[in-house]
Amino acid sequence: MSTNENNPESERTASEGQGNRIPSPWPVTKARAVRFSSSVAKQAKPRQSFIKSENDTGVWNGRALNRRHWLTGAVSLAGLALAGCVTKAPDPEKQSVPESDLSHALMYGPKPGKRFPVPAVDLKRVPAKFYRRQVDYPTSERVGTIIIDTDRFFLYLVLAGGKALRYGVGLGRAGFDWSGRARVGWKQEWPKWTPPDEMIARQPELAKWSARNGGMPPGLDNPLGARALYIFQGNVDTLYRIHGSPEYWTIGKAVSSGCVRMMNQDVIDLYGRVPAGSPIVVGTQAIA
Repeated sequence: MSTNENNPESERTASEGQGNRIPSPWPVTKARAVRFSSSVAKQAKPRQSFIKSENDTGVWNGRALNRRHWLTGAVSLAGLALAGCVTKAPDPEKQSVPESDLSHALMYGPKPGKRFPVPAVDLKRVPAKFYRRQVDYPTSERVGTIIIDTDRFFLYLVLAGGKALRYGVGLGRAGFDWSGRARVGWKQEWPKWTPPDEMIARQPELAKWSARNGGMPPGLDNPLGARALYIFQGNVDTLYRIHGSPEYWTIGKAVSSGCVRMMNQDVIDLYGRVPAGSPIVVGTQAIA
């Protein structure tokens, strides 16, 4: 009996020897064999454990992540996005904020270190044109002069080089009634407020804050706000004031009472820039 009988392995070997092998759809070339061997060798390497090293600097098990790991992670994230994450609307609270908006948010943010912590201004309630800013402002008035434009609800502090700091203001009846030249007679942080007798006559409930009763103590609810600049002509108090106000939403408007009101953050800024004796011009005749 032949040694190849009933031996499939021998038959396969004999068949191959006779050239009856089934042709491979991918002929094995030398280059392909080398790549296949290399691939098998790579797969045989032990897989690295994805446990961060103690220094937490992007090194895994003491070895830097290679390009294949980064690509694998990127593909995985892309798959999550395609699975539906990108259909979610972006959170407006997390979207980038323009630099100008950030500067205004800081400018009108809370001031917790003050005698009375000043709360932030809700800038949605104040038109942007009334935010504090430096502007071109050619004028014949000297540097350091305060100019109040009662037509446009702006207060300007004249700077050098044809510039000025511009603040938005609200104007009470008294602010419209008076115009002319004056000076800052004196100024006060967190002033008391004493309503005039005429106001008490119109609003009797204010009698408790009369001069006889010592006035209204300073604080966040005080109508004069965080700072007050008292307007004098010569040595005479005109009874007009540039002052802060907790009612920041009235900036840019005509209001029933008061003189020249500013947001508390703005009057604090102005107060720190102007000394007593600084000239004041109220009206529109000196704007140009």
